[in-house]
Amino acid sequence: MNQPLAYVHPEAKIASNVVIEPFVNIEKNVVIDKGTWIGSNVTIMEGARIGKNCRIFPGAVISAIPQDLKYDGEDTQVIIGDHVTIREFVTVNRGTKASGETVVGNNCLLMAYVHIAHDCHIGNNVILANAVNLAGHIDVEDFAIIGGMSAVHQFVHIGKHAMVAGGSMVTKDIPPYSKAGRNPISFVGVNSIGLRRRGYTDEQINFIHEIYRNLYLKGRNISQAVGFIEANLPINAERDEILNFIQNSQRGIMRGYKRQRE
Repeated sequence: MNQPLAYVHPEAKIASNVVIEPFVNIEKNVVIDKGTWIGSNVTIMEGARIGKNCRIFPGAVISAIPQDLKYDGEDTQVIIGDHVTIREFVTVNRGTKASGETVVGNNCLLMAYVHIAHDCHIGNNVILANAVNLAGHIDVEDFAIIGGMSAVHQFVHIGKHAMVAGGSMVTKDIPPYSKAGRNPISFVGVNSIGLRRRGYTDEQINFIHEIYRNLYLKGRNISQAVGFIEANLPINAERDEILNFIQNSQRGIMRGYKRQRE
């Protein structure tokens, strides 16, 4: 860690085997756990908590103050889990008094130019492709994937195992296991390939398809569809995950796709 061309504040707590490349700047009130690599020209500001075996590539800025006018200098954090890869020029901002922290879970991949704003909570095994921009207070659950050049509105909730097409403008919540795309953002199917890769059985995937057929393809509104699913489909973990997500949605879930009239 003794890199003479890097600046590390004497109050920063850096594990002994962390590798710090030239021209890195690490401020006070920073904790970096063992096995992490910090590429050249990375800036890590006050409040950063970085886990084990992470890789942070050149130009990234971690734990800058929020781009939010309600921020008033309060002591907040960015918490990054273990085995996270943060590519070039990613920015992750600290939380505000609303939650006190911005969180990135374990085993995440943040590709180049991703921006994660204040008070976002990113689950485990999430992939954010190049230039994804997350506004404040967004929740992204485990194993979700957001395609490149997508922008996500503040307070949106993206469910686990969901997949969002590149270039999307995400203004509504995206339920678990689903695929979202088009403009305005709409349901385009179930993330079957991703679910198979993660060990879901054909029976589980077919049942998820049945839930979404009833939710989006039977001509019912969301409330009617939820009532039908509760009354007619057997209780299991996937059904409850989807229904709980819908019932707790603050912005409303994405709608089914309707072909535009010519």
